[in-house]
Amino acid sequence: MKVSVALACAAAAAALLLVAAAPAAEASHHLKLDYYKKTCKGWENVVKYHVAKAIEANRGSGAALVRLIFHDCFVRGCDGSVLLDPTPANPHTEKTAPINIGLAGFEVIDEIKAALEERCPGTVSCSDIVVFAARDASSILSNGHVHFDPPAGRLDGDISLAADAQRDLPDSTFTISELIRNFRRKNFTIEELVILSGAHAVGVGHCSSFRGRLTSPPSQIVPAYRNLLAGKCAAGPDPVVTNNVRDEDPSAVAAAFPSFLKKLRKNKDFLDNSYYHNNLARIVTFNSDWQLLTEKESLGHVKEYAENGTLWDEDFSDALVKLSKLPMPPHSKGEIRKHCRCVNHY
Repeated sequence: MKVSVALACAAAAAALLLVAAAPAAEASHHLKLDYYKKTCKGWENVVKYHVAKAIEANRGSGAALVRLIFHDCFVRGCDGSVLLDPTPANPHTEKTAPINIGLAGFEVIDEIKAALEERCPGTVSCSDIVVFAARDASSILSNGHVHFDPPAGRLDGDISLAADAQRDLPDSTFTISELIRNFRRKNFTIEELVILSGAHAVGVGHCSSFRGRLTSPPSQIVPAYRNLLAGKCAAGPDPVVTNNVRDEDPSAVAAAFPSFLKKLRKNKDFLDNSYYHNNLARIVTFNSDWQLLTEKESLGHVKEYAENGTLWDEDFSDALVKLSKLPMPPHSKGEIRKHCRCVNHY
């Protein structure tokens, strides 16, 4: 965390001990397009500028922002709860949950929020920033092929619990039946499960999330790729490994999987349908990825998107819009946070 944000959160907490906090609003906002048209003109350009700047410096930032929308919205709806830092009163916020290992992009959200607070104080919610940052990151990483216009008007929640994240988010070790049940609880179909899994075309994963794959049989993972992963995971206690084998280090591929060298791509973290080709070839990292091949309907969709990248671009865009509309729990309290890492009231 940047020191300035930490101090700001601490200062806000201290100030609120002396004065009564303003009551939080009921989180019953109706989302709509151009929600901030009159109250914060040009705010989307601010988001886009900072996202593009972050991706230019490190394309991995884009993958982190795409991951962030899922990890926020699948827990208590899209309420920015994943952004909250631990406090003495709540030491186990969502971002501390084991299932949220490796979450990143928080500094980009902080920068966007700070810029918007200067432009339109107390107007744009952190939860809306998460959604629109993911929108812009998806567009940039896909060269504009993934594009959607989500509505806005979300409020920021004041509850963030690691236990909620552990309960609601799908684990990388899940079987296909567990994945289907998990997504069904959020009203997502098997097809949408397959569509959203395509985001694993970008980003990285920790070895602790796929260690079981290192002993899986050849019917589940190509031995050469398994050996490549094993070599990478032996490099430390819990190293990160690129999700997409096409983005792998050429020297590692040359040593363990030389036949794949010609398929490596120059542009890394490119959001496309390569995940589905990799999955059918059994060269994906997570057990939850391979599990999509074990059920008739999900396998059919994996093949469908491997064959039609344009269709996946469109369906992924639609799925992210649906994801962005997941509501906070009934009777939740919401606010517009001044700083995304801490609530305004106690």
